[in-house]
Amino acid sequence: MSTVRLNRYLAQCGVASRRGSEELIEEGRVRVNGTVVSELGTKVDPAKDTVKVGRRVIRPQKHGLLLFHKPKNIVSTLSDPEKRKCLAHYLGKNEEGYFPVGRLDFESTGLVILTNDGDLANRLLHPRYGWERVYEVRVSGVVSEKTVRRLRRGVRLKDGPIRAEVSIMKTQQDATWLKVSLSSGKKRIIRRLMEHVHHPVLKLHRVSHGPFHLGKVRRGEMVALSEERYGQLREVVFSKKAS
Repeated sequence: MSTVRLNRYLAQCGVASRRGSEELIEEGRVRVNGTVVSELGTKVDPAKDTVKVGRRVIRPQKHGLLLFHKPKNIVSTLSDPEKRKCLAHYLGKNEEGYFPVGRLDFESTGLVILTNDGDLANRLLHPRYGWERVYEVRVSGVVSEKTVRRLRRGVRLKDGPIRAEVSIMKTQQDATWLKVSLSSGKKRIIRRLMEHVHHPVLKLHRVSHGPFHLGKVRRGEMVALSEERYGQLREVVFSKKAS
């Protein structure tokens, strides 16, 4: 078997995304044949080398994907220093090695994708592929069509310009339900975007990420895609060209 870059091997084995694997290497948490490795360009031969993250020996896994309907006030990571409930509480014994593809705010609800396929995670998260996340968002106040057009054109936040595809779903007396689609995965981006136009978010619910949809997955439920469906959607993800 030929050699492969260490970060790619870790991603292929479901340890983390490629970027997450790079962080593990930089933190000195990865050993190859007993030696700590910190060089990102390091290559390994999976047939000969023993790779460990902490005490865990890393071996290739059969890949899969889980759809999770995150309830409110759940941390969308696998651990939390504040001991709050997180994704690990919902994973079964046979789902070791699965990690979240991106994050969803603590107070937000909806779709979180988990996988042990690092290459797939990288494709879904990398900005050059532009996969959209779609949200249903309840904001304070009545949103005008003028504000919708402004959001579509784009506004400039502290960390750069952002543009979203926005449509009004329902107007209430003192609030508005919006459908918001955007490809940015920046931290709390929709909350910051709506604050900028003076309509702070009251509720935020993610319904899809790329070709993966929450559908009828119930709140707090973790659903595994069938091998066939996983293969079909993986093919969709890898067929998209980079922009």
